[in-house]
Amino acid sequence: MDSNEKSKAKQLKEKLFVKKGVGIKKLSAEEIAKADEFCKGYVDYIDHAKVEREAVETSVKIAEENGFVKYDNTKTYKAGDRVYCVNRNKNIMLTVFGKKSVAEGVRFAIAHIDSPRLDLKPNPLYEANDLAMLKTHYYGGIKKYQWTAIPLALHGTVAFKDGSCINVKIGEVETDPCFCVTDLLPHLAQEQTSKPMNKVFTGEDMNVLIGSRPFSNDEESELVKLNILNILFEKYGILEEDFLSAELTLVPAFNAKDIGFDRSMIGAYGHDDKVCSYPALMAAINAESPEYTAITLLVDKEETGSDGNTGMKSTFMENFICEIADAQGVKAYTALNNSKCLSADVNAAYDPTYASAYEANNSSYINNGVVITKYTGSGGKYGTSDASAEYMAEIRSMLQRENVLWQTGELGKVDGGGGGTIAKYVANLNVDVVD
Repeated sequence: MDSNEKSKAKQLKEKLFVKKGVGIKKLSAEEIAKADEFCKGYVDYIDHAKVEREAVETSVKIAEENGFVKYDNTKTYKAGDRVYCVNRNKNIMLTVFGKKSVAEGVRFAIAHIDSPRLDLKPNPLYEANDLAMLKTHYYGGIKKYQWTAIPLALHGTVAFKDGSCINVKIGEVETDPCFCVTDLLPHLAQEQTSKPMNKVFTGEDMNVLIGSRPFSNDEESELVKLNILNILFEKYGILEEDFLSAELTLVPAFNAKDIGFDRSMIGAYGHDDKVCSYPALMAAINAESPEYTAITLLVDKEETGSDGNTGMKSTFMENFICEIADAQGVKAYTALNNSKCLSADVNAAYDPTYASAYEANNSSYINNGVVITKYTGSGGKYGTSDASAEYMAEIRSMLQRENVLWQTGELGKVDGGGGGTIAKYVANLNVDVVD
């Protein structure tokens, strides 16, 4: 057989097999350069949006710079109009009105803007053996040992009894002080290192060191605590009781960095889920005259179950759909029934160092594009919406038609862990959704 002639088996393979492993190699140098340029905006975003209030503030700034105005339910909007609305400074929804009536549905892109962290307890400040410390309650799923002996920054908001608020951000500027969770030095850690990983640090061990110098040399007790409170009072007007109406949190005091000699990756705190919320935000920014009304929704509380009035379980989005549907003389349920959604959250690329955590045939791989995940959840698909076959086919067709680099993937092997996303809460409104 001529060496240039394909065998029948090879021809059939090309026709029938899933094409894997092409990935980034099919992109031109120009396309890769555009992706790198896009990532510069992402790096700036993630450095300025470590907590959800900051993400909303940063998103509003970007939106307003690109022609979005605050939504006004007394106004009538036409195709191409761009509006945003904010819910309690922790959610933002951006809408570009489409040419078609919302009776034909809207197109949602949703993601979350909260990330695992250490929140302060309501009464956090105490002194022990001339050290001032803060008690914390971790937020979301963390590996506790990763949070010890690293520089931490304090972010958040303090609300005072008179109704005023101040924003706090300490530890992000080079000249700022930082804070840390203490750990044992290796010389004294023999007993500690013999424990199972989940026993080495407990939630109550995650105490943050914030000072050691007494206020004065008089005979009063708790002088180190007093010195810290005096610093907080002089700079921010904060009294100890103000911690009761504060949302203060500790996050790694690192800015995003390029990873690798080739600078092909980004290392940063909060990829989950800023790596999705920023592209979802930019999708709205770049939607100029869509056929269908396009909505990007960025929400809080995903890491703790999506409950509360700023989580995906809130009626914030549903109420907005009711308003714009009513303005067009359409039943809200009609608009929702005909809507479609891309729910953006992170997956885990196959890591050969920890190969046993993955099922290779159904994993996602670096350089192979965005991951489409039919179902998430854990332990028998618990907690997933599980996209329909018809919707999966529609998404496949769209991605291929638009020449998008994509792949499928599960989050690890069966019974190896897993996790949920906010997709199911939109699916519960009878909207087609896929992750």
